[in-house]
Amino acid sequence: MLFHSTHGLRPAVLQAADRLRAAGHEVWTPDLFEGRTFETVEEGMEHKEKIGKEELLKRAVLAAAPYSDRGLVYAGFSLGASIAQTLALGDDKARGLLLLHGTSDIAPGVTADGLPVQLHVAEPDPFETDDWLSAWYLQMGRTGADVEVYRYAGAGHLYTDPDLPDYDAEAAEATWRVALGFLETL
Repeated sequence: MLFHSTHGLRPAVLQAADRLRAAGHEVWTPDLFEGRTFETVEEGMEHKEKIGKEELLKRAVLAAAPYSDRGLVYAGFSLGASIAQTLALGDDKARGLLLLHGTSDIAPGVTADGLPVQLHVAEPDPFETDDWLSAWYLQMGRTGADVEVYRYAGAGHLYTDPDLPDYDAEAAEATWRVALGFLETL
């Protein structure tokens, strides 16, 4: 289950899904913004706020529900990564969590014994500061998750999206190489 960023379900998300399918994975890309896409983070965040966090999570849960008994790997880009994390930590059948460009708060008392988690994030990243990532890593460890973090020096926030100014071809290829290897282990 691959969730989009605040930019919406853009071509880069669909291309990523196709790349995962070509590697033999079954992939779903729910459109939590119901067809709306945005050129800037600010426009996307404004739209996200209008929808509301609870409604976005409801849409994500409804999209994942028909497949969750299979043992999903949850994945997402930035905002989509935070949604994927929330769903994976709440799904005892989740097989893995692939976070691209984002993380989220972790509710107190959550357990994720042995859940394989891989995070890919820019260094530095204005949305995922070093202090935040250190605290997140420690909290994920306390849940029992098996966490790997990959940082990409000099890359922009959404560096895997070739249609955005943040794009970094070298970091994007390295991310996909490592992420596909991770998915093969699940």
